[in-house]
Amino acid sequence: MTMTGRDWAAAIGLALTTAACGASDTDAASAAAPIKRIPLPPNEFIPEQIEATIDELVAEINKSSIQPMQIAVLLKSLHDFFAPIATGANRAMGELGASGRATGNVLGSTDASADQEQLTKFQTEQIQRALAEGAEGLAITPFGEDNATALDKATAKGIPVVTLDTDLASSNRPIHVGIRSYSAGKTAGDTLLPMLLKPPGTVLIHGWADPVWLDGVHRTDGAREVFEKAGYEVIVHQSIYDDEARDVEVMRGEIEDADPPVVGLIGMFSDSYRCVLAADAARATGLPIVTFDFAPQTADYMRQGRIRATHVQRQYYEGYLGPYIVYGIKSIGLDAVKEILAPQLEGSVFDLGVGVVPSDKVDAYNDFLGEIGAEQ
Repeated sequence: MTMTGRDWAAAIGLALTTAACGASDTDAASAAAPIKRIPLPPNEFIPEQIEATIDELVAEINKSSIQPMQIAVLLKSLHDFFAPIATGANRAMGELGASGRATGNVLGSTDASADQEQLTKFQTEQIQRALAEGAEGLAITPFGEDNATALDKATAKGIPVVTLDTDLASSNRPIHVGIRSYSAGKTAGDTLLPMLLKPPGTVLIHGWADPVWLDGVHRTDGAREVFEKAGYEVIVHQSIYDDEARDVEVMRGEIEDADPPVVGLIGMFSDSYRCVLAADAARATGLPIVTFDFAPQTADYMRQGRIRATHVQRQYYEGYLGPYIVYGIKSIGLDAVKEILAPQLEGSVFDLGVGVVPSDKVDAYNDFLGEIGAEQ
């Protein structure tokens, strides 16, 4: 990490202090205008049902009249996988700000290095400082359970908290925006299944088995069930996310030693393009491979026909929905927000689902991301 705790404090203090400057709260409330969403260009990849739900939420918010609200959006990162989340959150904050309803900023690390323990500690400090500087709502991609206590202190004060991408179900957050991990894994399994030779055979899952990250386990289990029910043996390879060379080498050995032989590979995360590297290392270049997310390496291998499809998580909508849900809870109440979100809400989870992008549409999907400013 190159940004120290003091640097984080300065960033948060500046963002919220600047956001709070200007007209008085009373003047801002009386000047509030209807929210006008920035329209997206028509495209086959736009989730129309989610768009309809957002339109309904905005329409109800426009009927409300409350004092302006400071919202802090705290992301794990502003690069790679999280860049589209930042884009969506910034767009929503801009629309809310233009209507006079919300102030605040989108904050996160720009450092590509990662120390999980240090990052978790810094994020807890971010939460504390944001609240001390007057934040009245939080949208956050949490690092883990160690953030739960800080978030619970916020909800205990009546501050709406919405988690994005990574859930903290053990906390008191009222709503999580992301995907149902088990269902997403099953969808990916169903994509690969018809590409496989008939059993007997082994499917290698580049996945997650450590219960420290339950979302990763559940996504992996969803795919595993598809293949086991179809009569395949399954190898779950625990992703070695911080060491690509070691990750690929271990998978190579698993492919070579598998009995019955591996007939396909599936990756469950943004680094799942490594399945191609492992297949190459094992001289098994003809195996069908499907993946998750849309890392640049994944897109390149899709163009080469090495990855046949990937599954995208709609990070842009995670970021875009966060501020709107936080503001909606404050303006029209949690029950009203849940009623509007009901078409995609399962319990307290707003399920964005996953989109399936086949290899022959990789450039069309990439163009779509460019049009909405959500390149990864």
